Amino acid sequence: PGLVIRGMAGGCAWGLLLAALLAAAEREPHLRPPAEAPVRLFTEPELARYDGQKEGQPIYLAVKGVVFDVTSGREFYGKGAPYNALVGKDSTRGVAKMSLDPADLTHDITGLTEEELKSLDDTFNNVYKAKYPIVGYTSRRILNEDGSPNLEFKPEDQPHFNIKDEF
Repeated sequence: PGLVIRGMAGGCAWGLLLAALLAAAEREPHLRPPAEAPVRLFTEPELARYDGQKEGQPIYLAVKGVVFDVTSGREFYGKGAPYNALVGKDSTRGVAKMSLDPADLTHDITGLTEEELKSLDDTFNNVYKAKYPIVGYTSRRILNEDGSPNLEFKPEDQPHFNIKDEF
């Protein structure tokens, strides 16, 4: 069974993590380190390879279709770490709901409350974008189901998404 962070204890755990990550970001004047590899497009199976299980391999986490290298946060995201369930996939819903339930570890934001969407935006901007380098994007974000380019994709039209200053 999956672990779900709920109630007072769950909220405190996420709150403490968020506070620790924000404090670390504030101490670093450069905020986000430069990416060592070029930005690339990730399919779900490709992203799954970076799940923190292999020693010496980068750890990637996608939020809102943006893939971050969270390797520097190995104590949070590495093998056996408290938030390892979030990595190797787009965990947008889990980040929004502050949940590690496997059903919430998806890109799908359908039905989220305004409070959850605000939490998602705050965490996306003030933790992930502020602290971790962007290494790519999920293919789902800019491709059709058959893999062809979505010629009508306009990032600015996506709900609750802002690509300004991503690079």
